[in-house]
Amino acid sequence: MNSKELDGKVAIVTGAGSGIGRATALLFAAEGANVLIADISEEGGKKTEKMISQKFGTERSSFTKTDVSREDEVKNLIDSAAERFGKLDVLFSNAGIYEWTAVEDTPTEIWDRIIAVNLRGAFLGTKYAVPHLKKTRGVIVNTSSSLGVAGALESAAYSASKHGVIGLTKASALDLAPYHIRVNCICPGSIDTSMQAREFGRTKDPEKTRKAYDKIYPMGRIGKPEEVAELVLFLATDRSSFITGTPFLIDGGLFAQWGESLASKIDV
Repeated sequence: MNSKELDGKVAIVTGAGSGIGRATALLFAAEGANVLIADISEEGGKKTEKMISQKFGTERSSFTKTDVSREDEVKNLIDSAAERFGKLDVLFSNAGIYEWTAVEDTPTEIWDRIIAVNLRGAFLGTKYAVPHLKKTRGVIVNTSSSLGVAGALESAAYSASKHGVIGLTKASALDLAPYHIRVNCICPGSIDTSMQAREFGRTKDPEKTRKAYDKIYPMGRIGKPEEVAELVLFLATDRSSFITGTPFLIDGGLFAQWGESLASKIDV
């Protein structure tokens, strides 16, 4: 039997109730990890837990309802992983939210909430995971975005938060390198998740919008959660043992384009 890449490892995945988080939790479990699932949605989180239990056994996963912007809840999440499974090897800080508003139209409370979930949540996860990861020489993977390396219309709060995640990743990697803890982040483009579908659904013609988004990607389509999960797995394993402090675009070539307005390709 081939050994699995995460045999004996313990991983936390936040935002695991859907999309990239769920796909990654399932892949981690398939590769032998015990997975602590975290999400603010109890329904989504428990569904992911059930999916893992049905495929790999009830002892392989656990769900903890968590608002990653709340320090007490993040600390409880990290501690519960160590209590349930005895250690922590991998933290995938993936939970995130967004609202599309121009900077002058962004309510302060929306700005604060997006920064709190997307950036503060990644910081809190790192802060409380480090004491456990020092013992295992573990790994942190954060979720930024393609909008963490570029701006976009009506994305001030979201783009700022995701740029911040890249900065946090780089600084944390330097702080934690002496302890052999690696820290990297992923920067997905548009991915076929329920969150993305909701955004398409807010337009006059969701199907036309979806086709317009497919057109702006050189590969002719948006990405799949499972494709992103494979990158997270790579960064969580020893295959990436000399990689730290690095943001990884996974965007179907979107930001390899030059000299052409992406907005001009979207006709909805």
